[in-house]
Amino acid sequence: MLNPSPVSVSSGAANSMKHLFGPVNSRRLGLSLGIDLLPGKTCSFDCIYCELGPTTSLTCEQREYVPTADILDDFDTFISDSKRSERIDAFTITASGEPTLHSGIGDIIKHIKSKTEKPVVVLTNSSLLHLEKVRRDLLPADIIIPSLDAARPESFRKINRPAQKVNLDEIIEGIAALSKELTGKLWLEILFSKGINDTDRDIEALNRVIDEINPDRIQCNTVARPPAESYSSALSPSEMQEVIKNLHGPVDLINDYTEKNVGHHRLVAEKEILEMLHRRPCTADHICQALHLPAKPTAELLETLLESRQLRRTTHNNEYYFQASDNELSS
Repeated sequence: MLNPSPVSVSSGAANSMKHLFGPVNSRRLGLSLGIDLLPGKTCSFDCIYCELGPTTSLTCEQREYVPTADILDDFDTFISDSKRSERIDAFTITASGEPTLHSGIGDIIKHIKSKTEKPVVVLTNSSLLHLEKVRRDLLPADIIIPSLDAARPESFRKINRPAQKVNLDEIIEGIAALSKELTGKLWLEILFSKGINDTDRDIEALNRVIDEINPDRIQCNTVARPPAESYSSALSPSEMQEVIKNLHGPVDLINDYTEKNVGHHRLVAEKEILEMLHRRPCTADHICQALHLPAKPTAELLETLLESRQLRRTTHNNEYYFQASDNELSS
């Protein structure tokens, strides 16, 4: 993993860039700048493990939820500052929900590709990949990371709680079709929740699908942050190793917070922290590592933000997590 100097979309003219977030130091992608295509929690799934909490708009409708032009303007403003943009390793298209619901995603990918040679990555829950237009929109991306948490209908419904129109067979067919059509890389992501999708039957079903899809990599994870439902819990390290051992293909265990070298210290930026915590709950260590901040002043600022009620704190797996107070967090 690359460990470049820190940059921030919260400094200077970038204060108004509400559709960009991060950058976040990722073991998979290096220093990745997120591009958020949706307002609120708009998704075709209501996953029990989601760190953003329950889905507020459960839908499969594709439309322009946020003006495409506004997203492109934010990106152009960021990319125009070469000192910041040259340090980015990847641009990751995601959302507070499912990014392929945004009807302009194809134009957004093409625009980013026309402006930079850095990799463009798309994260998707795969629910719309059975649609030829959606796959065609995604094809210019360098890396697509579709998720498939379960290949058995009962496990799929339990862990992902999809919208009524979502069909598991169509999801599998869509990922397999994308894998054949894509010239870039396809990394299949699977998140395991203890007792939900980790049985021997689940692994066997996943392996049959993995053989059909033939992904370049398989990225495995388990519940790490406070989930939408308290009964969604993590597999132990030994249980995750057992799962990985039994899955077909090249498998990586994802852990975005293993890096201990947090780069150059800089002043704690309140706006950066609040922007990050509006999107997902994090521990103080997560904040320091993702934003390259020194521990002591960060801890002091978190306490100040708690006292002013801009943040709330909850406990998960014996760790404190912080989140912006106007975004309810199920515990």
